[in-house]
Amino acid sequence: MTAYDLLVGPFVEFGFMRRALIGCVALSLSGGPIGVFLVLRRMSLMGDVMAHAILPGAAIGFLLSGFSLFAMTLGGVVAGLAVALGAGAIARSTPLREDASFAAFYLVSLGLGVLIVSLKGSNIDLLHVLFGNVLALDDPALYLIAGIATVTLLTLALIYRLLVAECFDPGFLQSVGGAGGLVHFLFLALVVLNLVGGFNALGTLMVVGLIILPAASAQFWSETVAGRIMAAVAIGMVSSLIGLLVSFHTQVPTSPAIILAAGVIHAGSILVGRHGSFLRQMLRTRHLRG
Repeated sequence: MTAYDLLVGPFVEFGFMRRALIGCVALSLSGGPIGVFLVLRRMSLMGDVMAHAILPGAAIGFLLSGFSLFAMTLGGVVAGLAVALGAGAIARSTPLREDASFAAFYLVSLGLGVLIVSLKGSNIDLLHVLFGNVLALDDPALYLIAGIATVTLLTLALIYRLLVAECFDPGFLQSVGGAGGLVHFLFLALVVLNLVGGFNALGTLMVVGLIILPAASAQFWSETVAGRIMAAVAIGMVSSLIGLLVSFHTQVPTSPAIILAAGVIHAGSILVGRHGSFLRQMLRTRHLRG
């Protein structure tokens, strides 16, 4: 088997592989920046919570209309925004901390979503909702993912400076004009949109991996926000390419293969990354001793 057969042939010969790659590239383009800001704001685990928060809404869409892209997407967006706003409101009006509030919504959402899917669907349907089927992406799903990526990038371009300012000094925006609440809500809305878009490809359990893992790896390769965003996008694309090829040649499930590829890159970044990795710390220690 030649290098062409291993690396290029699957995408040239099979349309479903090309669509899967295009979908993952679009997810990486928008999910990378979102993941970087989640990491900067110490909200990485909240991304996982929000991924499960969309499950009941998507499940209700499935219950009413089957695997209807519009119904499941609309249900996921509504459920995700409702959980984000509800958890924040509870944290502000009660002694319960925001992380505990999100954890409670996470557990309830996961149980409710699985229960709703089970009412109408089979175990195969449940697996499809939880783990996605990136190799079955059709044109409407690609248009949705591409549309969400476009909206995300345009919105981030508009609020980039405000978002960076809020990450490093949350009180600053409140002191100069009170835009912090609006920026925070817009960011949460973008998180929900990207999770819903990725849900159609990778499922609710896997989608957050393509957002958080590349972003967590990127901090070992750049010290600037812009550099981390570019690194996260690149790592997401490479992880998607590797995962798709491994899945195609070994017949393993595609979504876990993509996430595991991102995990391997993350482990490598921890070991040999340019900033803060084990290798850099060892070299710095030797230099100081010398």
